[in-house]
Amino acid sequence: MDPQEDYKSPFDFEQGVNTSYLYLSPSDNITPPGSPGVAVRGTPRPDSIPEVGEDAVTTVSQATTALTEEEQEELRSELAKVEDEIQTLSQVLAAKEKHVAEIKRKLGITPLNEFKQNITKSWQEVTTSTAYRRTSETISQAGQKATAAFTSVGSAISRKLEDVR
Repeated sequence: MDPQEDYKSPFDFEQGVNTSYLYLSPSDNITPPGSPGVAVRGTPRPDSIPEVGEDAVTTVSQATTALTEEEQEELRSELAKVEDEIQTLSQVLAAKEKHVAEIKRKLGITPLNEFKQNITKSWQEVTTSTAYRRTSETISQAGQKATAAFTSVGSAISRKLEDVR
């Protein structure tokens, strides 16, 4: 059997490529469309990111002038709301983690016990894998053949020694 038969890629190539994550281009242009930076021929793009020493504040303020005061205020309000939600979620997560730790303590589950369980589970997964079974079988067969070879060599040496006597 081919060892790659059991392999399943974590990527779904049937779905297509997420262009906001990865850009593959057959052309000579190495910059994804719409990304900031300098074009291949060396002409700066109009939406380029400021380099060290350039005034980033001016660049950002120029971008925000395209928004009306009302839109800016709405975005600021939404930003504050989302930041508050993130803070709340962080607090809830911390409380839940503390609760889990308390439950584990009451059950007598220590970090060492969890570590042992994880090691045992991982070892079990390794020993039940196809690759491990194939390797184990191959090593076993090689050991059997080596034993048979040593036995036959030992027998041959014993016969020769008996013939010499």
